[in-house]
Amino acid sequence: MPPTVLGRWTDSSALSLGVLGVGNIGMVHLKSAVAMPDVEVLAAADAVPANRDRAERAGAARTYDDYTTLLEHEDLDAAVVALPPFLHADAVERAAEEGIDVFVEKPLARSTEEADELLETATDAGIAVGVDHTLRYQPDMVGVKDAYEEGSVGHVPYASITRLNDHPLGKPPADEAPPEWPMDPDTAGGGSLVELGVHCFDVLEWLFGDLEVRDATTGQSLDIPAEDAATVLLRAPETNTTITLHCGTYQWEQLPEVNTRLRLEGVTGTISNKDHIPEDFYAGAARSALSNVASRLTGGEPDVFGPTLYLQAHYDALADFCTAIRNDEEPPVDGALGRRTLELAETAYELAETNESDELETPEVTP
Repeated sequence: MPPTVLGRWTDSSALSLGVLGVGNIGMVHLKSAVAMPDVEVLAAADAVPANRDRAERAGAARTYDDYTTLLEHEDLDAAVVALPPFLHADAVERAAEEGIDVFVEKPLARSTEEADELLETATDAGIAVGVDHTLRYQPDMVGVKDAYEEGSVGHVPYASITRLNDHPLGKPPADEAPPEWPMDPDTAGGGSLVELGVHCFDVLEWLFGDLEVRDATTGQSLDIPAEDAATVLLRAPETNTTITLHCGTYQWEQLPEVNTRLRLEGVTGTISNKDHIPEDFYAGAARSALSNVASRLTGGEPDVFGPTLYLQAHYDALADFCTAIRNDEEPPVDGALGRRTLELAETAYELAETNESDELETPEVTP
């Protein structure tokens, strides 16, 4: 019989961690873990040699070109799964075979069906599953939640959230071709709704409770297979709040600007996340930008924490997961919450497809 999640981790020494995938977000997680005093990064895995080199420079004791080999050969307490979504289920299954808890980058899976299989595997093996939904860790979002719960604007009949970036193509001129998988809905699980929308769904349910998806539409500004824009109409029955959500991967990011805008329109005033951004945010971002430019010129490693508060949120999310594992507790953002965001995204996709099929065709006019 497999061990249960609770009571399985008893060693009082540093938590041993492996990072599966050390591309962009994987490096953020690796550097976060290296900076934690009670975590030891034993190894990292990536198919790209340059990524493995970066991981070694960042503090990984050993690197592998295959995550399965890493899981089989390293004595780990936990693993960060920062692989493309089409590999999440397999990575969790391999970790489950070794009894290793997992912290999975969002989306948890490509569909609720795949998520259910992944979570069943984890449950059978007695391993914990955490998901990297980071908006709820950002100080501006925490500030909105605190102000809302204090009742400073009274009842909130309407709210809106917008999240935009330039994933996956980036801002031109591009130094190299982007990876293909983020633009393939079969490998990524979808487009902007999965890349950005799941974060919004998570933070909105964190604020307002269970959501109902009432309507949705998707669109494309670029000639790519997956949608790069989505707008969703939501209802929160518990708080009687109507919410509009818009996410898109069509806008060039102008760091250090915050790319998520959240507004709660209450009966006595408005709460905005822009009002809760740390006072030193822009100064710190500017200093980090200059430091990163210098690092690139000298061949050094850039500081992944400085440019925005998003990266500190990733640190806090991983730290919370590690603390939960060490204390034999369920992760605060667990697999069920990760699955829930996929469920909302799937409902939105279904409504968007229905709306598209219901569009009236332009009638032909004959002379």
